[in-house]
Amino acid sequence: MKVAILALLSAAAVYGFTPLPSYSNAVRSTTIAKAEVFDQEAYIAESKEMRLKHLEEQAMFALKIAVENYGNAVFPNALIAGDCVITHLLDRMGYLKDGKCKVMVVDTFHLFPETMKFVEEVEKHYGFKAEVFCAEGVPVGDKDAYDKKYGADLWKENIDEYDRVCKVEPFQRGLKTLNTDCMINGRTRWQGAERAWIDLFENAPIGGGLAKCNPIAYWTLEDTFDYIAKYNVPHHPLHAKGYPSIGDAKDTIPIPEDGSVRFANGKFEGDFTEWLNYGLERKGRFVGLKNADGSTKTECGIHVSGAEKTWDRDLWEVELSSVKKVESSESALEVKKSGKPSVMVVYAPWCKYSQDMEEELEKFAKESSVDVYSFRGDEVRDFVQAELNTNSFPTVNVIKSDGTAVKYDSEVRTVDAFKEFVDKTLA
Repeated sequence: MKVAILALLSAAAVYGFTPLPSYSNAVRSTTIAKAEVFDQEAYIAESKEMRLKHLEEQAMFALKIAVENYGNAVFPNALIAGDCVITHLLDRMGYLKDGKCKVMVVDTFHLFPETMKFVEEVEKHYGFKAEVFCAEGVPVGDKDAYDKKYGADLWKENIDEYDRVCKVEPFQRGLKTLNTDCMINGRTRWQGAERAWIDLFENAPIGGGLAKCNPIAYWTLEDTFDYIAKYNVPHHPLHAKGYPSIGDAKDTIPIPEDGSVRFANGKFEGDFTEWLNYGLERKGRFVGLKNADGSTKTECGIHVSGAEKTWDRDLWEVELSSVKKVESSESALEVKKSGKPSVMVVYAPWCKYSQDMEEELEKFAKESSVDVYSFRGDEVRDFVQAELNTNSFPTVNVIKSDGTAVKYDSEVRTVDAFKEFVDKTLA
């Protein structure tokens, strides 16, 4: 019996990953045949291929439901690795060329130059045309027009308002314009704790009950790049320069920052775990950005319920305020040319400093002997810069009888301070 037990232990050591002979056979013989050579690398490769095949089938199953069961499936494509996989899957299923699934792109005017160029390359490769949306009131691709309307530094002034103007609003407008009833997107559980429990299907927070399909919800980032390598999928050129994920150029960096990890020619160079470990895909995104509460920013707002509301209401609301509302640039000029002294504050409703002075200006308006006006200037920046001394918000001007606008330069925004400046300017 002792000999049999030793033989059994020897069998376990010799066979390793190979199937273990039955206990009865081991007991009957103390002579163990030499195990066949075990090719661990081949086994791992075969296992990964089995996994990827299952994930592909699962993703295509989800896409088929999304496209065939809904009339207007739309894929907002950010050209990150997972989105490139979904684009390829949609093409394999014929949904791009036949137009059953529309592709939508949001241009924030702050993307890397390579990104919109890559959009054109993807369109040509797969034979479809993406629908491009950008900030409201700005022609597609016209950065100068965006700067004039919203300001080149809007993201520095108020990141939440930037997200609303450049990402959330055009994203929602795109979905509505395309009559979307099912939104396809590339979020995965592997991307981090905020997304750790998403499933293949869910109701989107945007649009109230809009169906959302997450076809690669259960994929890791390694799975994504394995698929790209397997099918030679067109992917963003910045992966070859060290970027695991690509967003706005202003706040996206390589990981690690020296660019020593790259994905090029279908394979990784450097320590790929810097990209592929859990939750690291977007480590290089939103760098240096903070939310309004001071917390580190990890989402742009598109997939967050209620994110489109970065301010709840306008300031100095009509019929509720003693501060008179100026509704247009033409009306502002009429006030300047009226020949009557007045005070005009140029503001942005999302601006914290504008919000902070609302109460004091209201009190001042009730006591003032001159009319006090408010004029929203964040959407007509060229005009307020030229006519109302405005480079930041809020800006308070005293309008003299000859139409001259005199800027109040102090940051002390109290009733007494306003009164003193007005009296001095109009004396």
